[in-house]
Amino acid sequence: IGQSQAKERVDRLIDAAAAYDSSVLIFGESGSGKELVARQIHQRGKRRDKSFVAINCAAIPENLIESELFGFRKGSFTGAERNKPGLFEVADGGTLFLDEINNAPLALQAKLLRVLQDGSFYPTGATEPVHVDVRVIAASNRDVAAAVRDSAFRKDLYYRLDVVRLHLPPLAARRGDIPLLALHFLRRHAAQMKRDVSKL
Repeated sequence: IGQSQAKERVDRLIDAAAAYDSSVLIFGESGSGKELVARQIHQRGKRRDKSFVAINCAAIPENLIESELFGFRKGSFTGAERNKPGLFEVADGGTLFLDEINNAPLALQAKLLRVLQDGSFYPTGATEPVHVDVRVIAASNRDVAAAVRDSAFRKDLYYRLDVVRLHLPPLAARRGDIPLLALHFLRRHAAQMKRDVSKL
């Protein structure tokens, strides 16, 4: 929402990213709308009729995130009473959004690289690979290139993700959009509370 030049520039970048099926890496401060932009790329692209699945890499413990993304097979560990598909399988044909990718553990990064290269992975306990067709959009609120220099992020994965790059400006750089955003949220919450603000 907005009419600033910065917002219009982001809109053009979204259209450009949606026109291709390449991986996308979105940079921006926390709260700048990275997931919203990822959803717009998905909605404007050829995968719009398929699933959009989002996961925050910083919000899931390191020992669980691999199972969340790749799933597991029944009996692969204590408590695995049934097969569980991972988010890559859930997003097959669609888009998987990896938020805060800079927090992904190095061991997980190696598996992500394989999926991006081959479109296949092994769920925990599986003996046969699973093949998927997923577009990956990743986002970071930190400089991933700096993490690469510090050996905290794989260079080969960085280049696989950084095919199309979007930088989102903070709201401080588009102050003219603040009244429009305020009005949008006012109307949305007023509708939920059944208040009439149509004259605003």
